[in-house]
Amino acid sequence: MFSKATEYALRAAIFIAQKSSEDNKLGIDEIARAINSPRSFTAKTLQLLSADNKIVHSTRGPNGGFYMSEKARKLPARAILEAMQEDDLLEKCVLGLKQCSEAKPCPMHSEYKSIKLQLKTLFETTTIQQLADELGKGDSKTKAGVTILYK
Repeated sequence: MFSKATEYALRAAIFIAQKSSEDNKLGIDEIARAINSPRSFTAKTLQLLSADNKIVHSTRGPNGGFYMSEKARKLPARAILEAMQEDDLLEKCVLGLKQCSEAKPCPMHSEYKSIKLQLKTLFETTTIQQLADELGKGDSKTKAGVTILYK
């Protein structure tokens, strides 16, 4: 549904929410490994998430890295889609038609309308912290306290 970049952004934001704090910043290599993404691609993704310090904060220097503030953790997951400029996918026609509307619906319009509403509600009401908490719960896919669901 989303581009690979947005999938990486969602995974990166969740990982950063799980593992970082203002006192415990994460390096780009650690984040890239955790989300199974190339370093350069991760850097570009984090740059978008860091714009205006809205979702991810970054600091330079020997004690620098990436972290997420408490305020950012409370943001809805849709904020990540917005940062990646893909939130319009929650509004568009499922077939990608420009003319799809109530007046001129595509063949899937009426069925997809309720699904689209559910998706919008899901991304608008689920916070980044809720996603981090759910993925961070211990299950058979965690090892030594480090979530490996990202791979």
